[in-house]
Amino acid sequence: MIKTAPAPVTVREDHSEGFLAKSIEEQTAKLPSDTFLWLALGSIATSLTLKITGRDKDALFVGQWAPTFLLLGVYNKLVKQLGSDRTENRF
Repeated sequence: MIKTAPAPVTVREDHSEGFLAKSIEEQTAKLPSDTFLWLALGSIATSLTLKITGRDKDALFVGQWAPTFLLLGVYNKLVKQLGSDRTENRF
């Protein structure tokens, strides 16, 4: 197997994270990545329970949380692996 060097990354100095984004990412990075998966599964189970009990509108509302939790989990994983601001993570 031939190993190749990673592609160069273009970093724009004028594109950096703000204070709020940095603060939020510092806190959410402390959460295990599977937290968001469990939240999504919990919202699906809660939605199913609400649907079975006849609370259709509530079931739809809670059921729509699952994709949001999954997307937040993906974002959290990317921040943990790549960092939030490449201009501050240079060597």
